This record gives sequence, structure tokens and C-alpha cells, in this order.
Amino acid sequence: MKKQQTGQPMNRVDGRLKVTGGAKYFADHQPADMQYAALVCSTISCGAIASINTTKALRAPGVADIVSHLNAPPVPGYKKTNPGDKNGLQIFRDNRIYSNGQPVAIVVANTMERAVYAASLVEVQYNQETHYTNMEASMDKAFQNNRMKDYSRGEINAWQKAPVTHSAQYTIPLEVHNPMELAGIIAHWTSPDTLTLYAKTQGVKSVQETIQELFEIPEQNITVHSRFVGGAFGMALRVWPLEIATILAAKKIRKPVKLVITREQMFTLVGYRPNSSQTISMGATADGKLTGITHEAVAITSPYEDFTEGIVAMTKFMYDCPNVNTRYQLVPLNMSTPIWMRGPGEATGSFALESAIDELSYKLKIDPLQLRILNHADTDPERNLPFSSKYLKEAYQIGAEKIGWSSRNPAPRSMQENGMLAGYGMSSGTFGAYRGKATVSAILKADGTLTLQSAAADIGPGTATAMVQIAADVTGISPDKITFMLGESSFPYAPEQGGSATVSTVGSAVSDVCHTLLKELANLAISQVPAFKQTTPEQIIYEDGQLITADRQTKITHEALLQQQKLPEVKVTATSQGGEERKKYSMYSFSVHFAKVHVHPTTGVVRIQHIVSVADAGAIVNTKTARSQMIGGVVGGIGMALTEEAILDHRFGRFVNNNYADYHVPVNADTPPTDVYFVNKKDPYINPMGSKGLGEIALIGFAAAVSNAVFHATGIRVRDLPITPDKLLHITSTENTNT
Repeated sequence: MKKQQTGQPMNRVDGRLKVTGGAKYFADHQPADMQYAALVCSTISCGAIASINTTKALRAPGVADIVSHLNAPPVPGYKKTNPGDKNGLQIFRDNRIYSNGQPVAIVVANTMERAVYAASLVEVQYNQETHYTNMEASMDKAFQNNRMKDYSRGEINAWQKAPVTHSAQYTIPLEVHNPMELAGIIAHWTSPDTLTLYAKTQGVKSVQETIQELFEIPEQNITVHSRFVGGAFGMALRVWPLEIATILAAKKIRKPVKLVITREQMFTLVGYRPNSSQTISMGATADGKLTGITHEAVAITSPYEDFTEGIVAMTKFMYDCPNVNTRYQLVPLNMSTPIWMRGPGEATGSFALESAIDELSYKLKIDPLQLRILNHADTDPERNLPFSSKYLKEAYQIGAEKIGWSSRNPAPRSMQENGMLAGYGMSSGTFGAYRGKATVSAILKADGTLTLQSAAADIGPGTATAMVQIAADVTGISPDKITFMLGESSFPYAPEQGGSATVSTVGSAVSDVCHTLLKELANLAISQVPAFKQTTPEQIIYEDGQLITADRQTKITHEALLQQQKLPEVKVTATSQGGEERKKYSMYSFSVHFAKVHVHPTTGVVRIQHIVSVADAGAIVNTKTARSQMIGGVVGGIGMALTEEAILDHRFGRFVNNNYADYHVPVNADTPPTDVYFVNKKDPYINPMGSKGLGEIALIGFAAAVSNAVFHATGIRVRDLPITPDKLLHITSTENTNT
């Protein structure tokens, strides 16, 4: 009987390559005669370029060219839009400046050092205009667009009539993607209409499509390589203006050009989690049943693009409440465009929602966990559909038991350990469980090895490993004989890696193509091998790389079957996508986070002591990499809760902590013992594996768990992230009060 591979803690198939330096990331590639680029970025936040003097820079050693709006090759796709339309920043189209740090020129030289030096010699004069970078001071500019229509169920603002009410404002600062690998690209025009790119991207096909649309060259003439990505968190979900600038420079000088931006430029050029302000108002009966929730959110965007995300999405369906209304508005500021950051808007929205329900629980004198269970939604109240699967109550039970929830004294500021104030907090998280469309090819060689190919991406979760496990389960071929190849635009279509959908989407295509392959082999055996002539493909057993008759009397290996027929290989392709199930069921993954914290009573320093995270994400394909996913989300959540905040000097619209020293990301010392558990029950409808997305729920809700624990420890409610010591300094003179 074949061994089940999915659900096992299999090592990463590319692990050895990564730890030995064999993995080649985009910047590791070295086309012949490659040139290096450096950006010249705006020092003002709003206005126009008056002049650019490149004389000194062009005379510097090794400089090949300097490209700006004055001499950039045309971008045909720009002609489809009008200047001023909200179509994103169309780099080098005109002289307008929308934000501090906007690229105004790209310098190309024969070494990186020479490019950086020459960039420092470019002199730019501006006509400066008034800029706006302070959201709080710009609320009069708030607006809605068609993607953010108001939502209401039942009576609007019904919370106001409830016997017990709570209303408060929660704010989250601007947070920046800071993966180890910096953003950039290598661009090489091998002919006037043929382009090769080595990119840091979460989707080679989406890059190909974007470039085809902008430059109007055949899609098949655009080759994108991105086998390895050194972390992304969402920043690589689109083609950024810096990449277009590099492509234009390469086109102009007719040589390959590499750009790797600086850590400082990561703050201004590749998106961020937008600063937001949310007001949550909720009401309940005296025994804890929710009667109304109102959730109003405002977040920032750029002047040239309306960026939206799911900030109010969770509120619409998370709890069984008859009256819910939401509103989501944008404030355009002189900033670059935000982008989805791990947990997207749901991480932002969950902080407000899960903090508010915690606050309400104390007013009701009901345990925060029990209040959530009391208002558990058995069916989706937003869509009025059953959930495809939902084991949230089981996740609650597991987490509460493992953290020791029942042993906590429920009163705020009632527990001490080793001279520290101690507290427990918990929170829920959820994110849509998606399945898109993908195609996978399978090539079975005469030596018994199986190669799968798809243009999927892997930003770190172990995509190839999961696909090998899925293929091994379907085919019965040993995992060490299976290779999954990804990250090449020449491979069959796969969507971007984002929204926790890769295993569901690409894994389904792997399952389908493997079944197609087995049917092909079965038909070959039935037509050519006498012992199989009286059987059907459905009766054949597939095990250990063999085809076995139902009575187990006859076996033939894949190798023997192909060699017997003198076939070097068998190749099949399959496309997979979801069907009507999404119209019949609401599909979500769920998480529960529990945190125990210590707070120093004099300094206000918060130390997380223990974390328990539980995921209801269907069947787990690889328990080892899934656990890593959960821990990674927790680390991001620690940053969101306690450390991360990009600070702007609004006088200039410029970041003041745009580096690793001053922008505080959590490190190993900030990460306590973390226990991860999975409900691990198959979803019967979403895909053949029964697996739902995991990456986003690992972070969604976590910040509120920490905030709620800090309140339990101190009696001080911090609604303005991050929870830094200065917000708790009056702890010694404050008893059980909300601030």
C-alpha cells in the first residue's frame, strides 16, 4: 500500500540549493556586457521638474547614459490613457512629481559603484507645490470609489439602541515590506521587439502580460525568469515604475541593465501597508448577543491610483449579528501607491474588530472567548450561504487549552509573575479560501522520473515541495523521483502567488494532470500489455511507480511500460479551476491566536512570553512548511503589534526611519516559544486536496491578541499601533482604565 505523502513533514525539495548558495535569485544572473543602474529620486513631494542637468554625471567614468522624461524611449501603452488619469505612475511620461522619492532619472554605467556615484552628480531643479502627507490633517479629501460601496444588513447604526455599547477609534501606521531581498530587475532587449527579464516577482505571467500591454510586443517575445524570490510579503505583486524605468534604459542603450534598489528606496518605490483609521461601534444585549456593528474605515492612497483592500470585509460575516453596516473611504496623499501586505486589509480590519469585541466583553463581564463563541456564525450572514467547512469552535478549544486560558484571572491588572504584570489575550482571524485557474504539464520519462512544470511563483512557503507531495499521492511515484519546475514564463499559466491560493489553485492542476497521466499510462497498458487487456483504467492500482491489476497478480513499472513501447517520455497537460461550488458555499480559512505577555510595571516594555496559534485551513499538505508559514505570520504580527511604524516628517513628506536600524522589525529575541496547531480537517468542496489557504490567516488577527493581552495585564487599552513603551509609561498610576 502506498504511503500517504500529503500531511507529512517533508523537507523542502529546494532546501539544499538555498542553504548552499546554489539558488539563483534575480540579481545573481549575469548576462554578457551587463550594465548597472541607479535611480535619481525626487527630493520634493509635490510639483514639477523644472530642469535636469546631467553634464557632470555623463562625464563620470563608465557612464553609458542617463534616461529621464526628456529622452526616454516612448511607451506605446501610455497613449491609451490621458495624463492625470488614475492609471498609476507612468514613469518618465512627463515632469510631474507626486511623492518624495519618485524616480526622476535612471543612470546606467558599467559598474554599480559608478552608477551610484554618477547618480549623485545629477542636478535637478523643481517647481515645488504644497504637498499633503498627513492623513489626519487631510480627512476633508476622503472619498469613495466604485470598489468600496457602503454595505448594510438590517438596520444601520442599530448598535446605538443596544443595552450595552462600545465605540472607539483604532489606528494603524504605515508599515513597509522589508524582505531580505531588495527589489529590482534585469532587462535585456535581444531585438527591438524581444525582451528577456530576470525579475523579483510573485507572478511571471502577470509581468509578461503587463509588459505586453505597455510595450505592445507579442507576449511570446517576453521571457520572464523568477525561479527564486527572497521574500516579498506582497511587494512583488505588480510591475513597479522602477522596473519600467530599467526596461526603458535597456532599450535605449541596447544592452542588458540591472537595477537593485536601496533599502531606503524600499520605503518609497514598492508599496506599503497604508496608514488607516477605523471606528468600530457595536452593541449587545446584557447576555452578550450582538445586535449591531458599524465599521467605518479610512486609509490612504496615492494621487494617481485608488488602492483598496478588504479592511471592512471581516466585519460583514465574522459574527452572527443581524444589523451590520460598513463604510470604507480613501484619502489621497502625496505618497506612492500602497500594495497588499501579508494579511492584506483583513489584518488591518481584524485589529479594530477583534480589539472592539474584546473591549465589549469587559463591559459585559463575559469572557472574551465565550463572547466570540456565543456570537459564532454557523452560516455566512453576509452571503446567506453555508460555509464549505468551518471548525473555528474546535480551533478555539485547542488554543484555549494549550495556552492555559482557563487559569487566567479575568480581571485586568490582576496577575503578576516575577515582578512583571502578566496578561492573556486572544483574537480570531479569517481570509477567503480561493481557487483560481492554472495549467500544469507533466512529463514522465522512460527512467521513471516525473517532471511537472507551471509558471507558479514561490516567495518562500515551499510551493515546489507541496506540489511534489500532491503528485506523489496521486501517482504513487516516490517524491525523490518527482521534480516541480516553476518561475518561468515559458511554462503553462499560473496566477500570482498571493491571497493564500497557490496550493489550492496550482495543487488542483497538479492533481488533475497526474490523474490525466495515469489514465494515459493505463490506456497504454490496456492496449499493449496482455495482462491488462481485460481491465479498465479505474480498476488499475497505481503504487510505487507501477501499474498493478486489481487482483495484484500483474505489475508493470512505468519505466518498463515506456521502454517496452520505445517511448522516451509521455507528456500530458491539464488545466484546472473551480466550478459552481463557490456559488453554493462560502469558503474561508480561519485562525485563532492566543498570547501571554509580560509588561514591566515601570518602563512599560512588553515581552510576549508564549504564543499559541491554531489554523482551520482544511487538510494540511506539509505540516513542516505549514508550521513555518504560521510562525512567519506570527513574527509579522509581532512587528505589527509592537514595533513597526514608518514615520514621516510631514514638513517634507519624507521618511525619517527608512532603514533597518530605525524601522524596527522583530528579531529572534522578540519571538517567544510559539506553538502551532492545525484542525487539519479536509474541506469537501474547495479542491481535490481539501486544502484551504494558510499564509494570510497566520498574521490576520494576531496584533489584536497582543493588544488584548496587554490590556489584561495592565488595564490600559492601546488602540494606536504599535504598542510602544511610551504609551504605557503611566502604567504605575493607572488602574483598570481604558485610554
